[in-house]
Amino acid sequence: MPVVPHATYTLDAGDRVRIIVFGQQNLSNVYTVSATGTVSVPLIGQVRARGLTAAEVARQVARRLRNQYIKDPKVTAEVVTYTPFYILGEVTTPGQYPFANGLTVENAVAIAEGYTPRAKKRFVRLTRGFDGVKSTVMVPTDYPVQPGDTIYVLQRLF
Repeated sequence: MPVVPHATYTLDAGDRVRIIVFGQQNLSNVYTVSATGTVSVPLIGQVRARGLTAAEVARQVARRLRNQYIKDPKVTAEVVTYTPFYILGEVTTPGQYPFANGLTVENAVAIAEGYTPRAKKRFVRLTRGFDGVKSTVMVPTDYPVQPGDTIYVLQRLF
């Protein structure tokens, strides 16, 4: 599974994105991508965000504002908070944790307070979505984590 660079990260439900419309304080805000994959922007309503980069959402907002309300809107967007990742299995504190850029499986285990005594430590099972399809693979601990990933640390047999 390839690493998605920050600039090409596509938004998903739970992500928070800051949209700034220059000169329009009442439209500039932090919006959460809903479970339906949209953000609700004043004046223009629901704007599709799931599967788009922050820059693509900015272009979509600018286009819709230009069509109805503002002659030449200048819009930017950036991801403020990513979808959390999940770590389960043989770790001390399994659960949901906030994503941070540069995170690896090993870092995720550390965030979950380390392995239990019965954990397999060389490879973990990682589940990641691609265009709505979930894929599960075994990966080494230096593998990069992405927002929304589920990491499962397996139990060793002896």
